[in-house]
Amino acid sequence: MKTILTTRRLLLREMTLGDLDFMAAMLGDPEVMRYYPKPCTRDEAEAWIRRQFERYRLDGFGRWLAAARNTGEPVGQVGLATQMVAGVEEREIGYIIHRAFWRQGFATEAALAVREYALCELRSRRVIALVRPENAPSQGVARQLGMTPAPELVMHADLEHLLFSVAAP
Repeated sequence: MKTILTTRRLLLREMTLGDLDFMAAMLGDPEVMRYYPKPCTRDEAEAWIRRQFERYRLDGFGRWLAAARNTGEPVGQVGLATQMVAGVEEREIGYIIHRAFWRQGFATEAALAVREYALCELRSRRVIALVRPENAPSQGVARQLGMTPAPELVMHADLEHLLFSVAAP
């Protein structure tokens, strides 16, 4: 388990198949996944983790497990993924926090660290967040990252999204 980033309360590390029980519970929760097409089955959660392995190998980054520093207890996943948006390859910050840990600032805390990592360490020219128009909490996180939305909606995975972005300083 390779640790990528630490924050005051969290560590972000590469996922392993040992995280399947947590990921299946989180990704299978209808409330957590209400802005996604559907909750994931256990097999889909395993495929999600395996997709991160491929991202780690090809891109050197992916979605990482976010765990409490003091206990190691998983709280969600936060990280980067390369996305094609309107024919342009972008680095997207994504965050999903399990329902038991909502409203504690974990998404913002971890995503701020990921934003700095992407802009400073990886030297990205900008990072984005794709957020469903009805997902007000996720829009709030994106705004706390200093991101602003584009005026038009974009299609991603056959769903309308707001494209939030922040450029490198």
